[in-house]
Amino acid sequence: MKYIYLISIFFHPLIYAQVKPGPRSVALGSAGTALQDVWSLQQNAAGLAGISHAIIALGYESHFINPELTTQTAILGLPIRNYVVGLSFQRFGIAEYREQNSGLALTKRFSTELAISLALKYHQISIPVYGSAHSFSMDAGIQYQLNERVRFGSSIINPGRSKINGFSDFQLPASIAVGVGIELSDKVLIASDIDKILGIGVNVRLDMEYQIIQWFYLRGGIASSPYKQSFGFGFKYAKVVLDAAVSSHPKLGYSPNLSVGYEF
Repeated sequence: MKYIYLISIFFHPLIYAQVKPGPRSVALGSAGTALQDVWSLQQNAAGLAGISHAIIALGYESHFINPELTTQTAILGLPIRNYVVGLSFQRFGIAEYREQNSGLALTKRFSTELAISLALKYHQISIPVYGSAHSFSMDAGIQYQLNERVRFGSSIINPGRSKINGFSDFQLPASIAVGVGIELSDKVLIASDIDKILGIGVNVRLDMEYQIIQWFYLRGGIASSPYKQSFGFGFKYAKVVLDAAVSSHPKLGYSPNLSVGYEF
């Protein structure tokens, strides 16, 4: 399995050189552009505007239930007056191919309705037989709260089309996404994203989150390209947040994802 995966990386690098979202977003079909939590740092950092206390979270994903294909993530969100600072570190890959991404984001709340973010990302790729190379990229995001039930979001990832030189000019993904989140009631949230990765195509995502009781959530979503189904749950008690998700790939199988967070 891992060798098939390695070959696919070299033929389709844009698919893999991406920052992976957290399990809440994964469970929701990765439709995270209009969501607000500390994991927004991975998709649209403007969503950090929704946190009011410092939060740290750790995440782990096993791709296609293979212990050699994993992603480990650590993130921190720190509100400071009308700003939120976000820090992230993510490691992904296998022994023959390894990615590391670090991020620093700054989100400003201009009002209760509007938040804008800028993020600086550092990317490193290591291939033992070739060595390692690195690059920087910038992301930008915005969220607008239309009313108490509807929020719009948009993000631009790597608009400068940064490359990792040294590996045949390995192209980092450049994409634009727009999304909406609608609270149908105090217990039901639906969200949808349209995401365009340059050089690949358009992906449409649709999802729903249902709060069964005060501290327990069920989630599910679908994505169009490739067609994926995902589901998961969330548990929040006092200052501890636990999220879990499983996503499916039509050819490669299932990928479980788990995170635990603590709000100070």
